[in-house]
Amino acid sequence: MAALNNLYVALLQIPGMEAPDQTLGEQIEFVWIQMSFMRWPLGICLFVGILVIIWKFFDLMAKSRRTKKILGEVDTLLADAQLQEAIEVTRESNSPAANILYAGLERHEEGTDRVMKAIENQGLIELSRLERGLVVLATLTNIAPLLGFLGTVIGMIIAFQSIELAGEVEATLVAGGIKVALLTTAAGLTIAIPVSIAHNFFVSRIDSLVIDMEESAQKMIDALHAMETGRASI
Repeated sequence: MAALNNLYVALLQIPGMEAPDQTLGEQIEFVWIQMSFMRWPLGICLFVGILVIIWKFFDLMAKSRRTKKILGEVDTLLADAQLQEAIEVTRESNSPAANILYAGLERHEEGTDRVMKAIENQGLIELSRLERGLVVLATLTNIAPLLGFLGTVIGMIIAFQSIELAGEVEATLVAGGIKVALLTTAAGLTIAIPVSIAHNFFVSRIDSLVIDMEESAQKMIDALHAMETGRASI
């Protein structure tokens, strides 16, 4: 956040853009006004991005915490051959890992192949739930710079129209259009960069959760196979 603020302040120190003694609030207000009508779509992108990032962060943290807890409990129960207790624990939990393990445990009498198939099917469902919201962040990562570039094109069109109407080239005529062009491009990139970082962070967290669930599912299959083998040998 500090790095983005430093970049923001540095951009606003360009001669003619603002006075160096402006406060951060005044700088933001200045940029907001100077972006003309392009401030609304860019503002919407920023607002939606912040909401999704906050929601997804707390959602994944909660699911990660519940997943680690349930995986530890189920691994311990299966190691002690407490199959029914493990089924009850996974049935009562609403974590992604619990849903996957329960899908396999409830079919433990149908053979290892059926258990693996059930785990795979439920795993795909839980993965899609974990990835909910990521498409929004990926879209914003692409849309925000494009909106900024659109503002650039519109700003340059305004600048050339001013030159055409005046019949001569003057710095004051083109400054307004170029200012809008630069500000919208900078705003689009400033929105896209942190959103892209957040998207990649969430993807890495989901991958970590998936790996933990796959390892636990494999342990469960091995434990069920050992129980089945033990019953067959009796």
